[in-house]
Order: sequence, then C-alpha cells, then structure tokens
Amino acid sequence: MADFTRRGLIGTAAALAMPAIGGRAWAADTVKLGCLFSSSGTMANIEGRLNHVVRMAADQLNAKGGVNGKQIEVITSDPASDWPLYAQIGRQMLQQEKVAALFGCWTSVSRKSVLPVVEQNDGLLFYPLHFEGEENSKNVVYVNSPPSSSVLPAVDYLMGSEGVGAKRFFMIGSDYVWPRTINKLLKGYWKSKGIAESAWREEYVPLGFSNFQTLVNQIRSFAAQPGGQPIVVLTVVGSSIPDFLREFANQGILATDVPILGLDMVEADLEGLDTTKLVGHLNCWAYLQAAKGERNKTFLADWAGYVKAKNVPFSADTVIDPMVSAYDSVMLWALAAAKAKSFAVPEVRKAFAGLSYEDPSGYTLTMTGENNYVSRGVFIGSVNEKRGFDVLWQSPDAPKPVPFSPYG
Repeated sequence: MADFTRRGLIGTAAALAMPAIGGRAWAADTVKLGCLFSSSGTMANIEGRLNHVVRMAADQLNAKGGVNGKQIEVITSDPASDWPLYAQIGRQMLQQEKVAALFGCWTSVSRKSVLPVVEQNDGLLFYPLHFEGEENSKNVVYVNSPPSSSVLPAVDYLMGSEGVGAKRFFMIGSDYVWPRTINKLLKGYWKSKGIAESAWREEYVPLGFSNFQTLVNQIRSFAAQPGGQPIVVLTVVGSSIPDFLREFANQGILATDVPILGLDMVEADLEGLDTTKLVGHLNCWAYLQAAKGERNKTFLADWAGYVKAKNVPFSADTVIDPMVSAYDSVMLWALAAAKAKSFAVPEVRKAFAGLSYEDPSGYTLTMTGENNYVSRGVFIGSVNEKRGFDVLWQSPDAPKPVPFSPYG
C-alpha cells in the first residue's frame, strides 16, 4: 500500500510509502486503486475508517487471486478535510499513479471538487455516501442512495401513523451543498403535501461547529409553539454531530418530546456518548450494524479480525454504512472489471449494466445501463442505550434510485 501525505503534496513531491504487497515497487502484475478519505480534520473520526475498509476489500480479493490476474495495490491519502485538496490528490492519482479507479469523498462539497477532475481525465470515482442527488455523471458511481430512496422514506415514516405524526420541522445543517439541497427538496416535498411554510425553520452552522447551546434553546422554543408534533431534521456532519447530540441531551430534551432524524448520523458518532438520554432518536441509511443475516455477521467478523491483525486505529466493534458502501464499491468495481476483462474505464463502465452484488445489508445491490446509480435498500434506525441503532423499519426491497427530485 502507499500513502499520499498532505505535507508531500504541498512540498516538492508526494511522499509514497513502500507498497505492502511483497514490498515491491509498482509492477506490471498489479492494478492500482486510489482512496480519497481524510484521516485528519473535522471528518477524520468517520471518514478515516474508509481507507482501511478499502484495503480490507483489496486484501480479500488478492487472497482469491486478484482481478483479471493482477493483484490490487491501494494508494491511500489524507486530504485533511480540505475540500480543494481532494481534487489535487485525485488528479495526481489519475495522472501520475494511473489508478484504475478512485474511491472517496464523504461530504458533497469534496465530491463536487473531484467531479471535474474525473470528468476531464475520464476516471471513475466510486462515491459511498447517501447524498442530495441532483447529479448524474458517467464518471461517478453513486453507490449509496439519493433522497428518493433514503430521506423521503424516513420523513414519510415520521409523518405517518407508525412514526410520531410529525407536523413541524426544525432543519439544522452544516453550511454547504448537501444540507442546503436536502432541505430545499424537503421544503418542496412538504409544500406538495399542503404543509405551510410556517411549519418549518432552517438554520446553518459552519463545518466543525461545536457550540449548539443557543440553537438547542431555539429548538425548545420552536417545539413549545402550537401546530403539532415537531421534529429536528439534522444535517450537520462530522464532529458537529456528537456535539449537537450532547447538547440536546444536556438540555433534557428526549426523543419522546422532539425526535431527531439525523441524516448523516452513524454508529461511530455515538462512541463516547451516554446514549441513555438519546434513546429513540433516528437515522436512515442503506446499512445498519444491527442488520440481520449471515452476510452481515461475516462482515462484522472480518472487520474485527482486520482491525486486530493490522492494528487499525478504529473500533473493531463499530461498523457504519459508508464503510460497507466503500467495501461494496471495491467489489462492484472488481465485478465490472472482471466482466469487461479490462481495467480501462470505458470498458468497465459498459460492464455496469446488469451487475448485482449481495452485500452485508442483506439486500442485493444492482446496477442498470440507465446511469451509474446503485439500487439498494433503506433502514431507519433508532438509538439504543448501547451506543448503537436498532432497526426500526426497513424497505421490503431495494427501490430504484431517482437521480433528480421533482421537489427541487
């Protein structure tokens, strides 16, 4: 394996570590994959895990003979939660290291920074996060879910009789493209349902924001007003999520009073928190660690073993959706490359149509020739006392993704 460092990129040359496979330099019998996941900055705690799970997937494929007769070598990087740096590293990986594909980005702003790079170089970026949609590039594989397959089912659940009959909505997000677009789509959706604009409020905070006392006080005031059951639609990201949850619990607001729907909230955000006062708050993803089935048991055991064997600096007992989606990304790329009998991007892209993969979620992931979106199921999770999520609801099948929303 090799690593791009921030210091190396800013300096005269990228500092590359020796590859782990046999200790060799790059060779003709290998194919390279590049990772664009930060291990420092505001996204480090959650995004840094994805470098390791891509390596785990590559190791598993290599143990079975690799892909098209070649072993996989993974180049990891640390864009340091600095959005332009994702593009700089991505360009260097494509142009200098000649990676067959990129796997990366968490925030949509980082993806947007890499998008012109992969389009100009006809590269492939596998993007493992559910996101705002409203994009359809032949150079990006959207491995997770657009709002039609994730956010809207979760909001419908909360608005319905099975949920809490939500009537009013306090939206609070980090100030960038994903929260603002999601909230724009939600407002259009609520308008289509005849809900008045007075029923919602939206606020935004800078990335990395931590002092939520005033905003939680505003939520308390909003909740005290008439008009029906309020909920919080939370789209802050990174370190802001546990900071918000901690303040919400400190002010004594329970999920039975004002439920939070945390659209970017994952199991890792609960590490170190006392979740006894957070029980019942919700998230929605295409995978939850509590998913039933043997495939998930195998994945959880594989990750725990990998953490121990490789001294990975993250919990062996915590798995989050984007980790599974990053793992799925490598497997989908491998299936397409094997089907194409080529690593050339145009040939791999042609091979996406008809691909299917049974991932740890228990659903079968599929792709069509219509676009590079992946069909997958959706879970709604409920925070429990053990710093995890119970499966509250899951879709009966994997809905067809809709890239562009009618509510924008």
